[in-house]
Amino acid sequence: MKGKVALITGSATGLGKMTALSLARQGCSIVINYVNSKNEAEALSREIESFGVKSIVVKANIADESELYSLVDQTERELGTVDILVNNAGPFIRERRLFSEYSRDEIVHMVNGNLTGVMLLDHRVLPAMREKRWGRIIHFGFGHAGEARAWPQRAAYAAAKVGLVSFTKSLAVEEAPYGITVNMICPGDIRGANKEKTIDEVAGIHDGMTPRGRSGSGEDIARVIEYLCMDKSDFITGNIMDISGGLDPIRPLIKPE
Repeated sequence: MKGKVALITGSATGLGKMTALSLARQGCSIVINYVNSKNEAEALSREIESFGVKSIVVKANIADESELYSLVDQTERELGTVDILVNNAGPFIRERRLFSEYSRDEIVHMVNGNLTGVMLLDHRVLPAMREKRWGRIIHFGFGHAGEARAWPQRAAYAAAKVGLVSFTKSLAVEEAPYGITVNMICPGDIRGANKEKTIDEVAGIHDGMTPRGRSGSGEDIARVIEYLCMDKSDFITGNIMDISGGLDPIRPLIKPE
């Protein structure tokens, strides 16, 4: 992947940061995108450049159409066209609420940030990927999103992500002849500091909600994305991949007696 340009949305912290570090170690130039975490983004950029690769920092809200286009425009001016697009950013309201309790603006923001913005960003980078006959696009979902089940009190978020499941599969088929793969990663419930930890760092942390028995880490997610972006991973496309330790976010864990 040396010399490839990787754009990772929401990459100043958390899972996006771990993905950026992973791809930078493989020789990719990295676009770090943020909305509020400017200091963290700039610090990460310096760390990435210490690997001997290029990095730029761009503020942009993916839920805003004009800002997502500016993000790609600046990337092309400073680093070149996008080879790898990781759509990590997406708004989520942790508080559980009925759909009727959401405001109109919250619904629109949830759908724009998790579905419409992702589609438009993909649409913007596809022409250059097609011209090079090479590209990697990664979407983010939630555990078991591919089953399109009901998720009460998460209706707007779940609807957007399940729509993205169908789009992932459709786009994968359409773009396969051009050497472009499209896959979705569905992380488990990885929270807080664990998003920026390695597998070794969480190995001893018990998680009673996850069947595997340990907490998930940022490395669990980043290493799968890194693999999907490799040149010889071109036969893997249109997949919805749960990286969750067996966790089902909707149904309760059935514990052994």
